[in-house]
Amino acid sequence: MLRDPADLTVADYLDGAREMAAANRPYLAHLLAEEAAQRTTDPATAAGIRAQFPAPTRKD
Repeated sequence: MLRDPADLTVADYLDGAREMAAANRPYLAHLLAEEAAQRTTDPATAAGIRAQFPAPTRKD
């Protein structure tokens, strides 16, 4: 089932971030969490989301 991205909520993005983290996909988890943080109006909540899903470090 396809959904319009405009209809997704912060909770939807956070659920996706958790799923990607559990699937060992940290970069996708970070991107989804960043979208959730940007859609959050409370700066403290946004900071908490970003802290939970930091940008992965690059391994060469």
